[in-house]
Order: sequence, then C-alpha cells, then structure tokens
Amino acid sequence: MNHDHSQHAPEPASFWRSRYAIGLLVLGGIAAYFLLSEHRAHLLGALPFLILLACPLMHVFMHHGHGGHAGHHGGTEASDQGDNTPAPSQPSKTGGRP
Repeated sequence: MNHDHSQHAPEPASFWRSRYAIGLLVLGGIAAYFLLSEHRAHLLGALPFLILLACPLMHVFMHHGHGGHAGHHGGTEASDQGDNTPAPSQPSKTGGRP
C-alpha cells in the first residue's frame, strides 16, 4: 500500500504564458495604436483637464501616510489638541532672540 506521491501531474501553464495571451496582447496593441492615432486630437484637448484632475487625486492617494486629520496613529495629547509651540531649534516668528 505504498504510493509514490512524488510524481504528480504538472500544473497547467499560466494563461499569460500561452499563445492565446500573446495573440490577445498583440491585438490589444494594434487596437490601442489605432485608437490613439485616430483620437489624438480629443486626447490632447482633454490633457489640461486631466492634469488638473491629477492634483486632487494625488493629494488624496499620496497623503495616506502622515496620519490624516483624525489622529488615528496614537499621538500625544498635546499634539492632538493643536499645541503649535515652535521647537527650540526653530527661530520664533517675531524674529527676535528668545
């Protein structure tokens, strides 16, 4: 009743390594080329609006790491209450010496 489990059937190849995937990528590339070449004027006309849209999107998606506005990262009570005293290495706002 000893079975040799070391010889299993090989796993099927990934779809992206098959010849159908290569054909799909080639057809997608051809379609993208013709869409871009025929609609270039529309895309270039919308470019200023896309740049303006990118600003708020980058703000939303790229500022996730600094704690946000709710203080979810367990800051001290003084920093949560808005204590804005300058650090000793920073000059005061009046310009005089401390």
